[in-house]
Amino acid sequence: MKKIVKAACLAACSGGLVLGASVSTASANEWPSNDVRLVVPYAPGGTTDVLSRRVADLLQDELDANVVVENRPGAGSTVATGRLARGGRDVDHTILMASPGHTIGAAIYPDLAYDPVEDFVFLQNLIDIPNVMVVPADSPYNSVTDFVEAAREQNMTFSHSGVGSSIHMSGELFKTLTETNMTAVPFAGSGAALPALLGGDVDVSFENMPTVLSHIRSGDLRALAVTSAERSEHLPDVPTLAEIGEYNLDQFVTTAWFGLIAHESFPQEAQDAMSEALAGVMQREEFLDFAEQLGAEPGQVAGEEFKQFIAQEVERWQEVAEQAGISQ
Repeated sequence: MKKIVKAACLAACSGGLVLGASVSTASANEWPSNDVRLVVPYAPGGTTDVLSRRVADLLQDELDANVVVENRPGAGSTVATGRLARGGRDVDHTILMASPGHTIGAAIYPDLAYDPVEDFVFLQNLIDIPNVMVVPADSPYNSVTDFVEAAREQNMTFSHSGVGSSIHMSGELFKTLTETNMTAVPFAGSGAALPALLGGDVDVSFENMPTVLSHIRSGDLRALAVTSAERSEHLPDVPTLAEIGEYNLDQFVTTAWFGLIAHESFPQEAQDAMSEALAGVMQREEFLDFAEQLGAEPGQVAGEEFKQFIAQEVERWQEVAEQAGISQ
């Protein structure tokens, strides 16, 4: 009798251990199991930061977990991106809001300790914001053609918000393609660059749409073209640069893109959970309204397509940086 009781006890105890193991495994497979950190590689207050905080709020609802925003500015986003690439603690719960600085940084910082393509998982491109080629309201140039012809005869100046910004590199790309005489004039951010443009201290800029849209609508600036592949619904009468049909501008298509990336070891279950959550975020009215306010279009690529886009952007900006002699 004692042997029977002992055997029953062992079976029950063994069953309990198996059950406990299965519960533990199920819990381990549920992501996220901790707070999710969303790293912003720029200082608070800019477009990247504002977008990140809006996305974090919506992600919390979709994931049913805390999403904590952390600003880590420095060296055109490469400080925070390099830290992510090194991995370390909580890497399986860390995501980063990447932008053109991710690809441009790879072009102008030759000694980066990470590969901008292979060291990361590319989750979702969230929004694309066109840059706008704008001149002061009293500028004598009413079209891109007018401007190019003049800039081939005399030196022009273009303002930008910092070396390696999408605004700067768009100007350098335009200069290279059109073979024009243009000098870059750097400022400490778009907030400082805008008054110079409005006051006519520089001839042109390739500013992000949110910065200049209200000034275009008020008549303080004149929009000559947008840099996206299609015309913007916010400026439907303004052509794309690719539409011009001359000066190699059919090759000029670029936007300020923003998307989430993670370390290359980001678990597949985390990738799946983020994919589902981000699909939910991008369908929500709050997100679509916010994109509308920025003059942005929802992103179209994710996963492998997003990775391929990044690889192409790195190659493109490396060529532009080399021709312009830009390095840090």
